[in-house]
Amino acid sequence: MSKFIIEVWGDFACFTRPETKVERFSYPVMTPSAARGVLDAIYVKPKEFCWRIDRIDILNPIKFIPLKRNEVKQKISRITDRLIAEGGEFNLIVADETSDAKGRTQRQTIALKDVRYRIHAHIKPRNGYENKLKAFEEQATRRIAGGKCYYQPYLGCREFAAYFEFADMSKNDIQSNLNMDIGYMIYDIFDLDKVIVDEAPACISVFYAKVRNGSMEVPDWNSNLVKKPM
Repeated sequence: MSKFIIEVWGDFACFTRPETKVERFSYPVMTPSAARGVLDAIYVKPKEFCWRIDRIDILNPIKFIPLKRNEVKQKISRITDRLIAEGGEFNLIVADETSDAKGRTQRQTIALKDVRYRIHAHIKPRNGYENKLKAFEEQATRRIAGGKCYYQPYLGCREFAAYFEFADMSKNDIQSNLNMDIGYMIYDIFDLDKVIVDEAPACISVFYAKVRNGSMEVPDWNSNLVKKPM
């Protein structure tokens, strides 16, 4: 099993604490769920493997910034309309209820700015796909090295784009003086032992997050340190 060490960065990030409900207030550090989301954007085969996060290093000082963001209150409706154009079928996105002022709202966000992290992760094959691990790792390596992704990775919110590359381990740029107890943090919002697709039910798990010498160790998904629903 190979370890992947990927550096990700962006101008802004927001890893929302669930207890803040309506207004968004970011954790001071990237969550394992957000890190997995970045890697899924680069390379994912949900039925065959899942990314597992081992550690997150903080490379830039933690800086918060207040923002006001326009958000919509409802999900847009998706309808399928058949158009006669070269015999094709097209999916149209219609913003019906959200097209007027009643469907929009302005919310306060306490986000992070100028963030940079180093994600340590590995690929966990699903049952029956263990013999394809090497192929998964080789394909992931090619995509990361080539800067390829299925869609633009983001840092908590889709408008906060993330950029990535393989980490340069010759640089000693971790915030080594940073030590803090964050408290209980979201580990993931899905059951990682199950195939994660768009229709997968939510399964919130948490763990007690601590930053020591600029790094946050992420316990194994099956560890007793990860609290899952009964």
